[in-house]
Amino acid sequence: MQGKMFSVESYVPAKFAKYVLAMCLVIFGLSAMSFTIDNDKLGNNKTKKDSTTVDPKAFKSLFTGGEYDPAKPYLFQLNPKAVSFVEDYISKQGEELENMRKWGKPYFDMYDRILTENGVPKEMKYLSVIESHLSSKLVSWAGAVGPWQLMPDEARRFHLKTGKYGDERTDFVKSTEVASKLLRELYDQFDDWLLVVAAYNGGAGRVRQAIKKANSKNFWDLQYYLPQETRNHVKKFIATHYLFEGGGGWTTMTADETAAQKQRIAMLNGVTNLTTDEIAETTTIAISGRYNAGIITKSLFIDMALFNKYNPAFEKTLAEGKTYQLRIPNDKVALFQSKKQQILQESVQLLLAPPSMPGSTTAKG
Repeated sequence: MQGKMFSVESYVPAKFAKYVLAMCLVIFGLSAMSFTIDNDKLGNNKTKKDSTTVDPKAFKSLFTGGEYDPAKPYLFQLNPKAVSFVEDYISKQGEELENMRKWGKPYFDMYDRILTENGVPKEMKYLSVIESHLSSKLVSWAGAVGPWQLMPDEARRFHLKTGKYGDERTDFVKSTEVASKLLRELYDQFDDWLLVVAAYNGGAGRVRQAIKKANSKNFWDLQYYLPQETRNHVKKFIATHYLFEGGGGWTTMTADETAAQKQRIAMLNGVTNLTTDEIAETTTIAISGRYNAGIITKSLFIDMALFNKYNPAFEKTLAEGKTYQLRIPNDKVALFQSKKQQILQESVQLLLAPPSMPGSTTAKG
């Protein structure tokens, strides 16, 4: 968190140069149909170098004119200003992080649950990777402690115990709960996950100053008004996301890129009557199953007319057994995730309920 000068690069021995070719293949050399890292294939790559050698400049092929293109799936794009950093970072950290994929799974599963419950994208768990390498005992020179590197004032604000008789910042569950709340607070300020990562490391005040100096809220425009450690922190997060997820996502895009991509998804789903602001203020969640629009709107306190505007052909698509990109306001995402199973159960019960008999009445007390 703010004030820390910890680097995972100094934490991990720099002995992985030989790994760069295999990792570049795994992360960026797969076909256009899939960027998923396969651990078994990774092992095979180590013994079949001749068949896995790729151009280390393969990143560049992901761009057209060096710019973000909303007409393409963002999974296959990396901001050109991050390319050289990501290449170097993965070449140094790749093997250690790939091992973490296995031994860190229990922590990642816990992160996914708590972050989602607090309305934070589960991919923000990779911030803990670059903060501490999932080390609960790590202490920075500035006094940040634990897997999320929480400062003492943050711990006190959220009622975590600190001191020689016990420091709850080292508790994975409790510290993740606090980190989730901090991340949500920062997102409410900046509406941009890259700026959230920057503010988590360097402080919200520094990010606001950088925005003012650059006259821009785009991280790639304002980054040089931030300390080097902070701007590199953001790029480490992007690199770690690419390694673990096999590509980019909502948390590796600027707010403008996010809005452009959401607009594209909306158009693909046949939603063409939404404004840019409506697109930016909503989130899409892939769902399948016989969800009922009435149950959803009642559970989330959403106006039915607005729901229908956001979600044309909703029940028809689900009834055909297809996946639907449910669109709901950003501030309803956490509530939906927490009630998701309950909503589905009530929807199915309503579907299976016998139809009311004509002329039947319900007694009222």
